[in-house]
Amino acid sequence: MHSNRWVRDTVDMSNVRVHVAPNGHVNSVSRNRLREGVQVIHHKPVMVDKVVSALALRPNGTYIDCTVGEGGHSEAILRHCDPLPRLLGFDLDREALSVARERLSRLSDSVTLVESNYSEIVRVASEWGFLPCDGVLFDLGVSSLQLNSACRGFAFSQDGMLDMRFGPSIGRSAKEVVNETDERELADLLYRLGDEHRSRRIARAIVGERPIETTSQLAEVVARSVGRSRGRRWTKHPATRTFQALRIAVNDELQNVDAGIRAAITTLRPGGRLVIISYHSIEDRLAKRILQEAAKLAEDESSPTLRLVEKRVSKPDAAELGANPRSRSARMRVAERL
Repeated sequence: MHSNRWVRDTVDMSNVRVHVAPNGHVNSVSRNRLREGVQVIHHKPVMVDKVVSALALRPNGTYIDCTVGEGGHSEAILRHCDPLPRLLGFDLDREALSVARERLSRLSDSVTLVESNYSEIVRVASEWGFLPCDGVLFDLGVSSLQLNSACRGFAFSQDGMLDMRFGPSIGRSAKEVVNETDERELADLLYRLGDEHRSRRIARAIVGERPIETTSQLAEVVARSVGRSRGRRWTKHPATRTFQALRIAVNDELQNVDAGIRAAITTLRPGGRLVIISYHSIEDRLAKRILQEAAKLAEDESSPTLRLVEKRVSKPDAAELGANPRSRSARMRVAERL
């Protein structure tokens, strides 16, 4: 698919040349600038102070941001280290990488951004000399750049074609999943990946309304199928879980999260920190299970791999919830390599 498919409205990317090498690497040292006068509205990263504290940052350290997005957390890491660390950032979203490159290059030349899946962390980190590293961060949420862009098809609040792909390397779109999956498989998908207990009713309604091509069309079909709330407004839109399940399925998120976290543990030096922020119970349960497994003694009585820094999840405080309502579902887990 042509890369221009991923150029969207929040930032005028037509004035930015992003070099993507054949191996997928984005040139992070280039100083190409956004043209003067272009307004850049950055995604607001969640729990920034907690992330910085949890990583136990070291001067001249090496850090890997597995979901660099527009660079919010990476920027905080750079600003809190003196001397500056080396930082490796992963993302599949070419547009977000372009914004992050511009944002981070003003702070340091020691930033490498790679258009790749974080499940490839061991290979890429080895190639760029980041093994072992002092800290790895996963922020598993969807960015405002994606949610606010109608053409990306992530949100029912923005009417656009159903897509939901994180990047051009992803093959099947949400529109294809919605219109080509049989009813039973679709119901199972909504139940497993969205915790949607009305999955059969919703799947039946979707199949009966095909073809469905836009986000607003899908949201309306789901809302009609489950009925509207009486006496009070919804606390959550009835299509929220459906959209969540489709996004996870399109991007194969659970498999990548599982592979990425397990691989990330092996990249850490002793004392290195692993920080994981998730936004729904399915990913949080997965992260919790992997960390707990690594923190327990193995059957051969060898030492555990990790120490859980905090046994309970950390959540945004009241001040952050007031300033950034999208952070309300964030849950952070922290572990340290032994």
